Amino acid sequence: MRKAFTLIELMLVVVIIGALVAMVMPRLTGRGEQARGTAAKADIDANIATALKLYELDNGEFPSTSEGLSALVTKSSSANNWKGPYLEKGKVPLDPWGREYKYKSPGDHRTQDYDLYSLGKDGVESADDIKNWE
Repeated sequence: MRKAFTLIELMLVVVIIGALVAMVMPRLTGRGEQARGTAAKADIDANIATALKLYELDNGEFPSTSEGLSALVTKSSSANNWKGPYLEKGKVPLDPWGREYKYKSPGDHRTQDYDLYSLGKDGVESADDIKNWE
């Protein structure tokens, strides 16, 4: 009666696992940065945008640039009907790279409401910025 694997059987298993890793790894590389970009886009287009719209519905206007996104979690002096906090967890989220989202109201690009963006991976205004305008 056999009680152990032979060396050939063990080597075969190692080769199969190595082949599977070799096929899967190229598909996963670069996905981390793509996931960060998608998370930032979701914050900008949905999470923070919804909070800003609720704030605007309650107070008649968006927070000013000087009040910033912190007006969504603590009542600002210009808020006359504040019913917040408007963001979950009572704090303004950071972008996936650990930096604050940039906010300006009225916006330079969206003059009817606000500009909201992340500086992306490099942390400076460039082509990798994730923004709420085209």
